[in-house]
Amino acid sequence: MSAGEINSVAVIGAGNMGHQISLCCALAGLETSCTDVSEEQLQEAEAFMEKYLSGRVAKGKLLPESADQAAKRLRFTTSLEEAVREADFVIEAITEKLDLKKDLFRKLDQLCPPQTILATNSSFFVSSLLAGETNRPELVCNMHFFNPALVMKCVEVVKGPHTAAETAEAAMELARRMGKEPVLLHKEIYGFLVNRILRQIIDEALFLLDTGVASMEDIDSAVVNALGHPMGPFTLMDLTGIDLSYHSAMERYRETGDPGDKPSPTVVEKYVKGEWGRKKGRGFYNYEK
Repeated sequence: MSAGEINSVAVIGAGNMGHQISLCCALAGLETSCTDVSEEQLQEAEAFMEKYLSGRVAKGKLLPESADQAAKRLRFTTSLEEAVREADFVIEAITEKLDLKKDLFRKLDQLCPPQTILATNSSFFVSSLLAGETNRPELVCNMHFFNPALVMKCVEVVKGPHTAAETAEAAMELARRMGKEPVLLHKEIYGFLVNRILRQIIDEALFLLDTGVASMEDIDSAVVNALGHPMGPFTLMDLTGIDLSYHSAMERYRETGDPGDKPSPTVVEKYVKGEWGRKKGRGFYNYEK
């Protein structure tokens, strides 16, 4: 399927990434379905949409009629079948657990039209781990957005050995239609571009904290004020989710068997306590107030 033939998108998962990706699609003029197994998650996603669109209108960033049209193009449903049965392009944005993603891609292959492109928003899992669950490997790729998806311009499109060139180009063009600046990876590599670079910074920041070299506040301050980053590594982990950091490190450890790939003791402690960052009200910093 070419980029010009994509008119409808289904986003699987209504969490922090999923509902923002959905809104990006709707604002770009695409008929969009956002689905999740949790009715509560969908209600929160719809409330976010209403608040975001009204806020953009109030600030003069969006015309009222454009906001109304975007809201009408975006629908929320707990039915996976309803969400994907007419979709030209599917973006999976569920929890970073490989077994869950494999199960979902098997279902998508059965429920979607045969020409539908299936993309994963995973920040670590390459699509070749999922393509074999389908009968359309040439239509499977990575399309990785960054948090917050409504703000961040970069989208990583990864072309696996199974991915057709037309599929990768369609994903690139779809990102451009959303106002993004996509980058293309010509082959798969763990962590892609940005996270491979970012991992080095975060791992070193955690090492400095775990060994008592400096406080998280001072490490964050140094990264912002010396390196020019918009936020420090601990603030960033709170934003993206400490649970994501934990699961990503554990999957990496299971794959390599290298104890050095295990999550930091501090990350493990935060994960066990349920202090996952902004979405839980507490992470490295306290957001409850």
